[in-house]
Amino acid sequence: QLQASGGGSGQPGGSLRLSCEISGLSLRHYVIAWYRQQPGKEREGVSCIDASSRTEHVDSVKGRFTISRDNAKNTVYLQMNSLKPEDTAVYYCNAEYVGFPGGDYWGQGTQVTVSS
Repeated sequence: QLQASGGGSGQPGGSLRLSCEISGLSLRHYVIAWYRQQPGKEREGVSCIDASSRTEHVDSVKGRFTISRDNAKNTVYLQMNSLKPEDTAVYYCNAEYVGFPGGDYWGQGTQVTVSS
């Protein structure tokens, strides 16, 4: 139900855009987030967006990453600018239901590699 794409290789200072296409869910009831898992580290939250398009970002990507949503396409994007080698990770999108009893869905990961 969540299909992530757009990963690949980028150079430091460059840009990449990830897409998370969501099917079978009503985005009105979900917070959509991007997580990443860097080599040897636990998965961490990167950015999220709610149904009102309010966004949050982890400190390490503030000012560089932008999360947005296109409700007509049921797609959430993660625009990553000013890439750094430490952004190298597998990126996952997640949809978390905001009502009761909760629950969430995960997409498959997409690899992002930043190197010169």
